[in-house]
Amino acid sequence: MPAAEGIALRSLLYCRLSIFLLGLWLPLSLPAEPLRLYSQEYPPVNFSIAGEPAGMAVDLVRELARRSDQPITLEMVPWARAYREVLTQPNAGLFVTMRTAERENLFQWVGPITVNITSFYGLSRSAPRIDSLDDARHHGEIAIPRDWYSHQLLLAEGFSNLRPVPGPDMVVQMLKHGRVKLMVMDNLGLPAYLARGGLDEDEVKLLFSFLRSYSYIAFSSQTAPALVARWQAELDGMKRDGSFAAIHQKWLLGAEMPGLRALP
Repeated sequence: MPAAEGIALRSLLYCRLSIFLLGLWLPLSLPAEPLRLYSQEYPPVNFSIAGEPAGMAVDLVRELARRSDQPITLEMVPWARAYREVLTQPNAGLFVTMRTAERENLFQWVGPITVNITSFYGLSRSAPRIDSLDDARHHGEIAIPRDWYSHQLLLAEGFSNLRPVPGPDMVVQMLKHGRVKLMVMDNLGLPAYLARGGLDEDEVKLLFSFLRSYSYIAFSSQTAPALVARWQAELDGMKRDGSFAAIHQKWLLGAEMPGLRALP
């Protein structure tokens, strides 16, 4: 081989080797894009303390991120904004949200995280008797958090006496001050919202339970399916090794824990 051709060949091999080594190095040196996670005020599952995210689901997603080696950002925002962001943005997730037939194909799901029982409640001293959904239609306006799954479900059931308001805090205030005789709330958030609203638990009576549902982390449809599958696998692992139970009982002592998987 002539000397010039040998030099050219060595240069070509050196160039290809450099490109190969660079390809090996880049994935290790560039951090993964942070996963943007949105949540809303829903104590004790997810809420903020002095501006910092806290709660059962917050502890859980942080541990899932650690186990998945996935950088994340957490932001507490109003429900409507969180829902809109995750509907339209890649690499984004919303927690916690109820997995329903209507939402099934809009998101990718990791869970279940909590079991929620939604009911009609009234003030103990003046609560009407409610034994069915039909009974609830005939007792004036019902305060309910706007756009929550319970609101959507009762609208689908033909309720015309709902009074949707921006959130559970206002729902409690409307019941407390007699502006409505009934409110809709789920069992997990009820104690915290009553305390924030200045009501003792014995001042409010459970009248009729109408919905059992499971909450999940909802990832946008544009998020990589492999990432979603990894988070589901890590959650299943936490349920098997007891670490999920430890987090759940820390925040939701006595509440029913979900199993490995549940249908919508």
